[in-house]
Amino acid sequence: MNMEDYAKGNQLFRTYFQKNKESLLKLVKNGQSPKALFIGCSDSRVIPDLMVQSNPGDLFVIRNVGNFVPPYKPDEDFHATASGIEYAVSILKVQEIIICGHTHCGACRCLYSTIEDSSLVHTRKWLELGQSAKTSAILSLGADAPLEDLIRLTEKLSVIKQIENILTYPNVKKRFENGDLHIHGWHYDIETGKIDYYNADSYEFLPLKDLLE
Repeated sequence: MNMEDYAKGNQLFRTYFQKNKESLLKLVKNGQSPKALFIGCSDSRVIPDLMVQSNPGDLFVIRNVGNFVPPYKPDEDFHATASGIEYAVSILKVQEIIICGHTHCGACRCLYSTIEDSSLVHTRKWLELGQSAKTSAILSLGADAPLEDLIRLTEKLSVIKQIENILTYPNVKKRFENGDLHIHGWHYDIETGKIDYYNADSYEFLPLKDLLE
């Protein structure tokens, strides 16, 4: 797509805007009050609103490389994701947090290779947040396991690790323990559109559609 395509797309969106003007302007007048914080990957194939068919105002979205959550460390440099979490939980008072990984994740794949480009200094530092998931995957499957199997497991184990990380935020932990904030781990399959959720009782990822039954 080029700029002309984006301009045409915006014209189409303005048609949608006019048809839904009343509800959209309510969000302007009354402010946003999303029910969920969605933490997902910046991967262009992961589209939160399309994946769950949500409407404007439903999701407060944070996207970054690898859908990582840096642990609570006020003296560290990862303030963009951290400030988004704090805003969603402490100001917007979301009731749900969804941390969503996905198949064929470039960040998780990069964990199994060496970044040669010395200019990618921020990327190198950021990917350290996925190292523990990689280590756990290798311990589980063995270092000689097929690479794709290791990456798929790393993607899922990383989601669990990010849940652990987000619980290091004081207000997240407090609200979670009080029962007025729920945390969910998802794994999205970009080849099928299917979402699996992490079941903390059985320690496994199960089809999200099972919750409808």
